[in-house]
Amino acid sequence: MTPPFSRTPEARFRELTDYPFAPHYLDWRELRVHHLDEGPRAAPVMLLLHGEPSWSYLYRRIIPRLVAAGYRCVAPDFIGFGKSDKVTDDAWYVIERHCEALRFVIESLDLRRITLVCQDWGGPIGLRQAVDMPARFARLVIANTWLHHAEMEYSPGVRAWRAAAIDPNKLGGDMPTGRIVAGTLRRPGHDRAAVTHAYDAPFPDFASKAGARRFPFCIPFAEPEAGNAKDQQRCYDALRRYPHPVHFAFGDADEVFPFVWAERWHAALGGSTLDRIAGAGHFVQEDASDDLADVILRRAGTAT
Repeated sequence: MTPPFSRTPEARFRELTDYPFAPHYLDWRELRVHHLDEGPRAAPVMLLLHGEPSWSYLYRRIIPRLVAAGYRCVAPDFIGFGKSDKVTDDAWYVIERHCEALRFVIESLDLRRITLVCQDWGGPIGLRQAVDMPARFARLVIANTWLHHAEMEYSPGVRAWRAAAIDPNKLGGDMPTGRIVAGTLRRPGHDRAAVTHAYDAPFPDFASKAGARRFPFCIPFAEPEAGNAKDQQRCYDALRRYPHPVHFAFGDADEVFPFVWAERWHAALGGSTLDRIAGAGHFVQEDASDDLADVILRRAGTAT
């Protein structure tokens, strides 16, 4: 049975003139999943995954550079985010459903030779695909994210974020999606009002924010079943013997996933690389898009 959902009116996106990409949609369990699909269809793929509470807009400045280097860029919006349908029942959202929907996108588009670029919840959701379908992937670029495991030390920033996010009164009675993204930017020069507007655009009302409210609830140290703790542990272990290159690129001003975590994860994966993006916060794609694109292209090279 299809859960109750809403669909954001296209008019809410019309003012985002820096997001000029054509929309593409797939139907998954009678829900519409939006994705961007730019560049040659036969080219190697850059699979660009967002997290909480962002959407594919996060990659708007990176996509043109990757396409110019010969890649096909596919950037989905998770159910509940961006231009995808928004299930309005908070309890519907568990991480396994996001994993299933992303797998559907990958298989429906028959994506191969994939470079995964993931951040925040895009990490646990995307790395699950890379571990379960390694033949479809070519390399991993892991930015400011994590995989739950027994030795994981969750930062005070993660714990404070979850405590605030599960109590709407602490966030002003709602999930202020745009303000959250704008407030985590650490480099100077951002138009924070424009950033706030862009990340508020997908959410016309309280009901539409069910997915954004639910992600913090699912952090596995508190909700191991909803957060897929066992599968995250499995993927963390599997990456130690992963057959493809693994590259870390972390903003070092992130209070949620601090750079010391990137150093530890890199050290645990022999043969991986680590790039430090100085002064960038949690949403490194927004805070330091050119620097992140530089790292991706330096590590992956031009498409062949």
